[in-house]
Parts: sequence; C-alpha cells; structure tokens
Amino acid sequence: MAGGSTADLVDPEGVADLRPLGTDDVELLAHATLLNVNWTGGERVTVSDVAADPALAHYTALRPDRGDFGVVAEMSGRPVGVVWLLFLDATDPGYGYVADEIPELSVCVWPGYRGRGVGTLLLGEALQAARDRGLDRVSLSVEAGNPARRLYADMGFVDVDAASPGTMVVSLSR
Repeated sequence: MAGGSTADLVDPEGVADLRPLGTDDVELLAHATLLNVNWTGGERVTVSDVAADPALAHYTALRPDRGDFGVVAEMSGRPVGVVWLLFLDATDPGYGYVADEIPELSVCVWPGYRGRGVGTLLLGEALQAARDRGLDRVSLSVEAGNPARRLYADMGFVDVDAASPGTMVVSLSR
C-alpha cells in the first residue's frame, strides 16, 4: 500500500479495507486468476487448469524477492478484490510481458463487487506503490471486449504495438 496507509471505500454493504498481499495468499491468487481468465462468465479453465498450466500458474506465486507486491481489498474480513504486480522475465513471460524491468499488473474484483469503485481503488493503490518503488512503467494484458479495458485506459494505460495483442502499459513519470 502506498505509504503503508489503509484506504477505505464506502460501500452500501460496508467498507473495503486494504491490506498487503502476502506470500501465503496463493489460493486467493489462484481464485483471482481463474476469475480473470473466465471473465466472460463461461468456464474456459478450471482451478486445476490454473495450477497445471505454467502460463497461468506463475500468476499465483507472489515472490517479494524479485520485487513482486500487491494489495487485497476486504469487506467484513473477506476478500472482494486483489491487485498484484509480478516481475516475470523473458524466460517465463506473462501475457502482458514487455521487459524484465517492467512488472505485469493483474487485478481482479469478485463478481457482485464490480462497478463499485473497488477496481479503481486497487489500481490507484498499486500504481502509487509502483511509483513509490521508483518504477517507470507497469504493463498488463486484457482481452478485446473485456469491459475493464475502459478502466485501464482511464488510468492512463495505452496499447503497446510491439507486444502481444491486448498488452497495455502506463508511464508512471510524475
């Protein structure tokens, strides 16, 4: 979290508290990765597929030793969203890979909590934390047709022509 502060999101059902993502949040990241891949509502992959496919499984492992970090939004002590940034390298790139020194951001808001500002809150916290760490850019991958694309564009992300389709980057310069 930026500056170690706790940000609150007022919601009709309560307040979303933010906490740092930890290395023990593997199941949380597996669930978020599953929701992200199945964003259309159809079941393209199962939780077993996420664990078995290296292209997806690396999204479930937070490794602070390489600089990975993230934030979890909780309401009434239960996760409702998460954002995480991984420093995946060219030997094990993510779908939004641009360069080794540019972390790839993933964000997921649980169904039922979307459209309430949780994603905006998480993205804002993550991008500020990235700035605080001295990072210049952050990338992500989003499929065509995904409504989250508008949120990313509103937060300053732009398409990267030389990368895989759906790869976007934001410059963090002040």
